Amino acid sequence: MTRVHIQDLSIKFGSNEVIKHLDLDVHSGEFLVLLGPSGCGKSTLLHTIAGLNPVSGGSIHIGEQDMTQAEPSQRGVGMVFQSYALYPTMTVKENLAFPLKMAKTPKAELERRVAAAADMLQLTALLERRPAQLSGGQRQRVAIGRAVVREAKVLLLDEPLSNLDAKLRTDLRRELKTLHGRLGNTMIYVTHDQVEAMTLATRIVVMHQGVIQQIGTPAEVYDKPNNLRVAGFVGSPAINRVEGQVGDGGRFAAPGLTVALPAVLASRPQGERLTLAVRPEHVRLGAEQPFEAEVQLVEPLGNQHVIWLACAGSTMSAVLQGQPEVQEGAKVRFGFEAAKTMWFDAAGERLEA
Repeated sequence: MTRVHIQDLSIKFGSNEVIKHLDLDVHSGEFLVLLGPSGCGKSTLLHTIAGLNPVSGGSIHIGEQDMTQAEPSQRGVGMVFQSYALYPTMTVKENLAFPLKMAKTPKAELERRVAAAADMLQLTALLERRPAQLSGGQRQRVAIGRAVVREAKVLLLDEPLSNLDAKLRTDLRRELKTLHGRLGNTMIYVTHDQVEAMTLATRIVVMHQGVIQQIGTPAEVYDKPNNLRVAGFVGSPAINRVEGQVGDGGRFAAPGLTVALPAVLASRPQGERLTLAVRPEHVRLGAEQPFEAEVQLVEPLGNQHVIWLACAGSTMSAVLQGQPEVQEGAKVRFGFEAAKTMWFDAAGERLEA
């Protein structure tokens, strides 16, 4: 197992600084996910670890070696791209063996590694087929296998599931998690899909405009986001936000509702702008709740329903388990689970409450 240590890394393309003085320590053997919207720098960072982009400043250590300026072939990493990048005229076996042939691996060792990777990825029965004869999921498994046969201590995966349909993505997510458990190597995975990040990661790195916003376990990122960017990006449906200000008597005032501030925030200056945020599953409906809203939409999702509420010109959502007893257009009363509410200042930074 191999640690990846990145210190003060900067990457520029012309005058555009894509990665800005980034520090990151990837623990040996962990499954680290780089998460963020398109253009946040996550794929650029991954490609730079692989040696495919020049470094403008800082350093990259893989294991105990400084690999900042090393060639990709010297870094001991395996790379899986979003596109399968398979050779169409080669069989599955030939595609798997190709990187080993280029490395002049002895034939017996080559055969052993290809057979082991094919067995691990359920490709043994497909070894004589060509890519055109495979499904999308099978092709992606071959692409993963081509990285696995190198027995790289660090495996880099750049949105490998984004070209697959929903069921295949779910199946391959499970297979990747199992594969990591078997190999025990360090995996760094790029995605914009927060469901992938939450289900796969040991830790998640949330990025925005080339800057790390938060590093933490899936539970930490979900339950204790550092700022509103992270809170809004992680979670589906998205977190509810209510913008208002500190009012009289240590209360938070916003259109359509007034909420008592937590004790540690009650002494903040009157008039200060704050944002209350609450996950949809922590919104409560019932006659005893303090606020009123109109049901805009009831969205069925199998064993749960998303209820979309209109309150004083804003929209928020509530997730209910089972069959809800509300109808579209009805007036309902709602409130928040106080212990689960989050508070953010005018700059969008989370306040300890």
